Amino acid sequence: MEVWIGRDGQRHGPYKEEDVRQWLRDGQLARDDLGWYEGLADWQPLSVLFPDALAATPPPFGPSAAVPPSTNTTAALEDYAGFWKRLVAYIIDAIVLFVPNTLIMKAFGEGAAQAQLQQAVLSAGQDVDRVFAAYGQYYESMQTAYLLTWLLAWLYFAVCESSAWQGTVGKLALGIRVTDLQGRRISFPRALGRYAAKILSAMILLIGFLMVAWTRRKQGLHDMLANTLVLNGRAAVFRERERRDDRSFHA
Repeated sequence: MEVWIGRDGQRHGPYKEEDVRQWLRDGQLARDDLGWYEGLADWQPLSVLFPDALAATPPPFGPSAAVPPSTNTTAALEDYAGFWKRLVAYIIDAIVLFVPNTLIMKAFGEGAAQAQLQQAVLSAGQDVDRVFAAYGQYYESMQTAYLLTWLLAWLYFAVCESSAWQGTVGKLALGIRVTDLQGRRISFPRALGRYAAKILSAMILLIGFLMVAWTRRKQGLHDMLANTLVLNGRAAVFRERERRDDRSFHA
């Protein structure tokens, strides 16, 4: 279960229930702090929600008390990157990948394969079957090269989005990052799955990508399948902010 914390008129979280209980036991949360989780009709004091987890001695509490460290505020989690910003980031990434992809295609004889394809199409004339056969032969001869370029793109997106950057070169340039639903850095396996899910987004006439324009949290189909968000702000900025919050919390 995930719990939202209310303090000084602001929402923070959501946090895992076990973390909230531990903070109550340690005195890092006050008994009068408010809490809410899905299913509750209204916010309740934490002393009511988790009476068994209260610290033996209630901690001092005032307006300057800090929120628990480690996670983004609600405002940050709702600062979703829009469709056009994500599109421009993707175009930049396509440019980044253009050079290695071109080298791979040339290494597998794309020039000769293209010339052979053009000659076969010209000689086929109006014979549709021969035209299709020529294209089939071309793609069969280049299938290894296309597979390698796809694998390169897969690794590029997965490695970058699961790294400390939390984004590709294009996303860094536009100041956006990929996170899980709690605003945290995603794992490498999840990043691999997110990119693989883009196949489904593309298969339905690109509607899976266009969904970013109208879904509430600006998620494409692949984001929904991977439980990810694309948020405004570079990861490095938020890490520094979290370090400052953590220092002020423990001061």
